[in-house]
Amino acid sequence: MQATTENKFWQFDTGYWFKQLNSTEKGISQTTAEATLLRSGNHTKPQSHLSKDIKLFIGQFKSPLMLLLIGAVILSAFLGDTSDVFIILFIVLSTGLLSFFQERNAGRVVEKLQSLISLKTNVIRDGQTIEINSSKIVTGDVLVFKAGDMIPADCLLIESNELHANEASLTGESYPVRKQVGILDENTELSKRTNCLWEGTNIVSGNAKALVIQTGDNTIFGSIAQSASKTVETTFEKGIKDFGFFLMKITLVLSVFILVINLVNHKSPIESALFALALAIGMAPELLPAITTIAMSAGAKRLLEKKVIVKKLSSIQNLGEVNLLCTDKTGTITEGSINITGITDGFGQENENVKQLAFWNATFESGYANPIDEALKQLKITSTTTPEKIGEIPYDFLRKRLSIAVKTGNEKLLITKGAFDQIIEICSSIRSGNDNIEDIELHKAAVAKRFELFGIDGLRAIAICYKTMTNDSISITDETAMIFAGFILLQDPVKEGMPETINELHKLHVGLKIITGDNKNVARSIALKIGIVNPTILTGEQVLKTSPEALIHQVRHTHIFAEVEPQQKERIIIALRKSYTVAYIGDGINDVAAINAADVGISVENAVDVAREAADFVLMEKSVMVLVDGIKEGRKTFANTLKYIFINTGSTFGNMFSVAVASLLLPFLPMLPKQILLMNFITDFPYLTVASDNVDQEQLNRPGKWNLKFIRNYMVIFGIHSSVFDVITFLTLLYVLKVKESAFQTGWFIESILTELFILFIIRTHKNFFKSKPGKYLFSLSVMGLVLTLVLPYLPFAVDIGLAPLPLINLGAMLFIVAVYIITADLLKVWFFKKYRNT
Repeated sequence: MQATTENKFWQFDTGYWFKQLNSTEKGISQTTAEATLLRSGNHTKPQSHLSKDIKLFIGQFKSPLMLLLIGAVILSAFLGDTSDVFIILFIVLSTGLLSFFQERNAGRVVEKLQSLISLKTNVIRDGQTIEINSSKIVTGDVLVFKAGDMIPADCLLIESNELHANEASLTGESYPVRKQVGILDENTELSKRTNCLWEGTNIVSGNAKALVIQTGDNTIFGSIAQSASKTVETTFEKGIKDFGFFLMKITLVLSVFILVINLVNHKSPIESALFALALAIGMAPELLPAITTIAMSAGAKRLLEKKVIVKKLSSIQNLGEVNLLCTDKTGTITEGSINITGITDGFGQENENVKQLAFWNATFESGYANPIDEALKQLKITSTTTPEKIGEIPYDFLRKRLSIAVKTGNEKLLITKGAFDQIIEICSSIRSGNDNIEDIELHKAAVAKRFELFGIDGLRAIAICYKTMTNDSISITDETAMIFAGFILLQDPVKEGMPETINELHKLHVGLKIITGDNKNVARSIALKIGIVNPTILTGEQVLKTSPEALIHQVRHTHIFAEVEPQQKERIIIALRKSYTVAYIGDGINDVAAINAADVGISVENAVDVAREAADFVLMEKSVMVLVDGIKEGRKTFANTLKYIFINTGSTFGNMFSVAVASLLLPFLPMLPKQILLMNFITDFPYLTVASDNVDQEQLNRPGKWNLKFIRNYMVIFGIHSSVFDVITFLTLLYVLKVKESAFQTGWFIESILTELFILFIIRTHKNFFKSKPGKYLFSLSVMGLVLTLVLPYLPFAVDIGLAPLPLINLGAMLFIVAVYIITADLLKVWFFKKYRNT
């Protein structure tokens, strides 16, 4: 039976559903699962590379400008203008192919990235627990969950142990919901269906097994997929869109204006229409989508080489804007390898009994795997007793402790370890050095002082307690009247080279703040070791007492936030975003809210599912130095994308505007439509290589910010500069050299292309252009374009495109004008960036 959204499955027990779905507690077989997946509507056959390539190629010709150009080809063919048909068709196909190959390569990069971060789930198949891709889950599967797991389907609980799930994505309720096996009334509302787990939610604490009832579109999450799949537009994406609309408006107005004027001047209607259309093509930022995609995919590929997985390409631009990095300390600031430096009783003396309790607690823990328990499992224990586990209360972020019940012969013990404050509050006694049990109130102050001293010495101390039991099962209510046993002392050494890494961040104008749940004394010790002088520390308790307005001011001057709760991390990040563009790196369940709240959320490959799902970037290696490289790549991508925008709004706009003005005064078209399209085609080749261009260190050292006002200023100033030289060219050709129609068009054709090619070299750097080395592909294709432009008028087929060989004096005049243009544009560029950089 295939379950649907109408099945109110929470009203039946698991036995009923095992029968309906032909499943058992040991799950289904791999063969059955594959057959079910094929039958389900959720199975989609992977598209072949050929079909994807065909769709992508056709997609290159769907833009309004491309369709207009194809219309021009058909019109020229109808009118019998064979040369125009072949020339325009060649340009259309060549541009489409060039863009296709670039985007195809970019798409392959994105596919590779997505495969690296696909969500995995533990499932029981053929009686064995295996890890599979979540998209392969089918009804009847039995899933195994632990803290941090994302839930990939709607499920009914088979068994659970202190299970809490975060269902905020469905119900809006941020407080975790306790889940347990049971049968509920069919009319139970969503937030109270405690025997179910829902796709899109995640496990906060505890562990469980659950039977998959509904998958894909049949889940509650699937039924609201439209709203769930809504993507948030980044600042850069919005900026690009606004810029595109802005430029298209200018293009439309100019093109219509030119068409009307040419028609009023009794020029050929067909030629005038084609001319206006070609002008629109020349001015429009038709390569902008391809340039941004190529630049970002190239950045993503380089980041992957540096062990950073990009989940969403546009996030690269956001990473370039970051000027504050917030991180926990474990694994980023420190090595992330827990060293146990000692296990003592409550009085600071090494104690074998305490070591044994710690070893048993860690050995039998089956919930959220963590490095502390892994280290404790390696302890050498002298006792030969092998206890039997009889119960477990998993760790959660409310209790901040983990309890294990064991049976050793005739004795039953409840062993609990966790944060010092949470352990000592459930203890009524303490075990002294001579194994006497005494009232903890007599020693509480001394034990607390000892805990503080451990922190000052840079040691993280977690506490452990125990008590004897009589019953065979345990619950949270048993965590009372415990006996304080002692401390587990841990040390996580600071990573080698951290001070140098922090210095690299400072060079990039990126600050660093540490947000940790650890003790403030441990945090202070770490801060001093990485070179923070007189660190300012704000504790979670202080954050709680601070108003939102005051916190915005206070966070700016704080280096370390210590002893903070998970929800406080989110509040801190929101306050910091008022003053900074914030990146946050975290890997635990307690980091998810902060990852979502940050401008750029970062997680690591071995993080819990929900943290990786929330992040924009996933690090294959938890390292701040990797992020330094990532920030540089983000800024490089941003800078290269902006280069194309500057080119399109400066020289191109100026040239097109000049052509528009010239068309008002000349008795012939200042440039033939096919010449404008050919000019656009020749310059497109080097423009597409902008994505791989070198970027000056000075540009990498500062965050890139999208600023439409800055772009408009550039367009006006450089557009006027370009137009001035076009007018000089126009006057020189018409009144000094006194040329005819084809020679005029040829001279302007050469001057226009050369200025567009050289402005690329000028605008790619904020320094004088000869002080900055361009990328090899950009340089090579620009030289090829330069040579082709100069040679074209002398080729046999030049007459077919309206070009004529120029006398040396005419060519020399054009080259002289271009040379003066280069010198003045470079000087203007240096002045412009100094004056307007911070506007």
